[in-house]
Amino acid sequence: MDRIDATQIPEPGLFVLDVTAHDEATAHAVMAVLEQMWATSGITPVRREPGVPGVRARVHADIRRPGTPPKPLGSPYGAGV
Repeated sequence: MDRIDATQIPEPGLFVLDVTAHDEATAHAVMAVLEQMWATSGITPVRREPGVPGVRARVHADIRRPGTPPKPLGSPYGAGV
């Protein structure tokens, strides 16, 4: 992964998180939970490096802004649709 520099975190409340997980499903699950808590860059691409265990992803987030609440089960368009 590329180095994190000051342009990615120019003010308080912003953060960059490098996720390392056993597999893509686990990495996606972690990013989905973060997305519910705070405004994030969403579910980002997952990378696998030869010879390195697990997968990696990077998430940018703003803890000052709320995330996206989980959708109710049922219709993909929300309740009552």
